[in-house]
Amino acid sequence: MLEITKDNFDELVKESKKLVLVDYFSDGCEPCKALVPHIEELGKIYGDRIEFYKFNTSKARRLAIKEKVLGLPTITIYENGEKKNELTKEDATKENIEKMILKSL
Repeated sequence: MLEITKDNFDELVKESKKLVLVDYFSDGCEPCKALVPHIEELGKIYGDRIEFYKFNTSKARRLAIKEKVLGLPTITIYENGEKKNELTKEDATKENIEKMILKSL
């Protein structure tokens, strides 16, 4: 799963014509770290139909605020550059993320 930055966020997420999942995390977020293997597994299953990226909010707080990421972990699906679905904090479980992906496809 590719880690994107504020420098390529618009190109890879906002300007994409594909479905894009962004895993917003920070270095000190333990629930975020616990989700990583599950998101990587989902990426292997659905990666041919949706782009999977991770974004470290510690390195770009302004962009995170602009995207209204107010809690972590936050998993967001974008379609044509627009937020389509989002899960935050305790709602961001493997099961809920997979349901959100299937709903978006």
